[in-house]
Amino acid sequence: MIRSILLLCLFGACAAHQLHITNRCSHTVWVGILGNSIPDGGGYELRAGASRTTNVPNNWSGRVWGRTGCHGSRCETGDCGGGRIQCNGAGGEPPVTLAEITFGYRDFYDVSLVDGYNLQMSMRPRSGYKSGSGHNYCSRAGCNTDLNRNCPSELAIHGTGGVVACKSACLAFNLDEYCCRGEHRLPQTCPPFHYSQIFKAACPEAYSYAYDDQASTFTCSGTSSDSTSYDIVFCG
Repeated sequence: MIRSILLLCLFGACAAHQLHITNRCSHTVWVGILGNSIPDGGGYELRAGASRTTNVPNNWSGRVWGRTGCHGSRCETGDCGGGRIQCNGAGGEPPVTLAEITFGYRDFYDVSLVDGYNLQMSMRPRSGYKSGSGHNYCSRAGCNTDLNRNCPSELAIHGTGGVVACKSACLAFNLDEYCCRGEHRLPQTCPPFHYSQIFKAACPEAYSYAYDDQASTFTCSGTSSDSTSYDIVFCG
C-alpha cells in the first residue's frame, strides 16, 4: 500500500494544489508551465473549449502561459523552443501574458503584462480558501481586453491574420526608463509611463510594468497549507 501511494505521488495524483486550466478561445492554445518543479512536462495542447487539471506540490512557485499558432517547429507566440508540445523547463518567448503564483501559508498570484501580451487571461481561486475582504484578496486577476486590437504600432508583432502579440515598452525599446533599471531602478524613479498606462487602462487587474505591485498583486489564504486550487482561463 505504501509503495502504491508513493507511486501515485510521483505521478502527481496526491499533489497539494490544482490548477484548473480552461481554453475559452476559439482556437487551440498550447499551454506552457514553468516553475520550481515541472508538472506535465511543462506543457500540453488544449483545444478550444477544453479543460485540464495540473497538479502541483506545496510551496510550488511558477508561471503558466499560452502559446498560439504552433505549427511545425515553432509557435507564433509564447514559443519555448523547437515547436514542442512540452516545454520541459524552457520559458516562453516574450511578448506573452503570464499567470504567476507562489503557494504558501498565503498564496500570492497575478497576471502579468510586464513581458508583453499575447492572450486574454484570468486567474482566481476556485476552492479551499478562507473568506476575507478587500479588492485584492482571493479575487480575479487578469486581462479581459484584447490588447492586440489596440496595440501601438511600434509594439505590435504581426503574424497570421494580423497582430498576434503586443510587446512591452521594455522589450521593444530596451531603455532603462521603461525597464526600471540603472538610474530608474527604484519605484520612485520608475513611475508609470505612457505605454504602461495604456496596458493599465485596458487591463486594471493585471501587472502593467515592473513596479505595479500595489494594484496588481493578489493574495489568498487557504483553510490549510495544501487546500487551495485555482482556475486559469484563456480568453475569459
